[in-house]
Amino acid sequence: MRMLNLFYEEAPITDRWFPTDRYSRRIARRILRGKAQPGGQMRVFLNLRAGLDRIKVPYRVNDYKFAAGNTSEVVGIIGKPHLLKKVEWQNPIVFGAAVYSHPSDDPDLLARLAIRKVLVPGEWMREMCAPAWGDTVKACPVGIDTERWSPAPTESKDIDILLYDKVMWKRDCAEHELIEPITAQLQRAQMTIVSLRYGAYREEDFHRLLTRSKMMIFLCEHETQGIAYQQALSCGVPMLAWDHGGYWQDPSYYPHKVKFAPVTSVPYWDDRCGVKFKDIDQFSGKLREFLDRQAANDFAPREFILENLTLEKCAARYVDFYHEAAG
Repeated sequence: MRMLNLFYEEAPITDRWFPTDRYSRRIARRILRGKAQPGGQMRVFLNLRAGLDRIKVPYRVNDYKFAAGNTSEVVGIIGKPHLLKKVEWQNPIVFGAAVYSHPSDDPDLLARLAIRKVLVPGEWMREMCAPAWGDTVKACPVGIDTERWSPAPTESKDIDILLYDKVMWKRDCAEHELIEPITAQLQRAQMTIVSLRYGAYREEDFHRLLTRSKMMIFLCEHETQGIAYQQALSCGVPMLAWDHGGYWQDPSYYPHKVKFAPVTSVPYWDDRCGVKFKDIDQFSGKLREFLDRQAANDFAPREFILENLTLEKCAARYVDFYHEAAG
């Protein structure tokens, strides 16, 4: 079995206001927030390693000396992108899935380095990147730990709706036009609601709430993969998802630099996962449909995850791309 050469590092923390303030900021964050939690891109790396362990594929991690002495060996630079410039890479590279947000961030990437594959989390991002990266770019999601994220007994569920709020932009408008009307309607229906704001919780808190939740409402403009909502599906929690489509709205790019459509907030999904609504005008009707189907036991979200997004299956897909690059 070919041993994989994997590389991942978080981007270095730099000084912001004065020399060496990165150290005091790190201490302050630890005091205020506790031990650092894995971010989305770190979770990609951790779950890929877990999947490789399960399918018994060996790998090295951050062995720069080996890579420099064996330049014909493929390296898998999971991310983050600053690693592309950390050393003078002579190896063939599988880059991703913690990649740039858009090819315009590094226009000469394929000309400068021996990139054999660029892996992105999902299909709409692949389509967005394909004009610049062509057939080199592939969709390769990371797997979900279905053993940890598993269904809880029905009798433990005392929360009707877990409202997962990952609205990233135009917050004031979204609060007034989307979040508050949804919350008010659920309250009128006398449903038990717990709200969870992205970036303001620890992973174990989310896990604990999922064991208590019957259903989840997921609010996010768009996702390249959406690990959190997939963790919920793996727990057997069906979802009413806001999926308005339209343009990729990251204000660093849109509309002055990149205009790409359509995007989705649930890039891995089928009818077993739940119901989608486009805007607040659709919410009431889709909520009734969602509740009726839930009462009829018409959802099977965990089945979808087990068929498509386990640690083992996603790691095997990564290995296939890695071997293609080595071929």
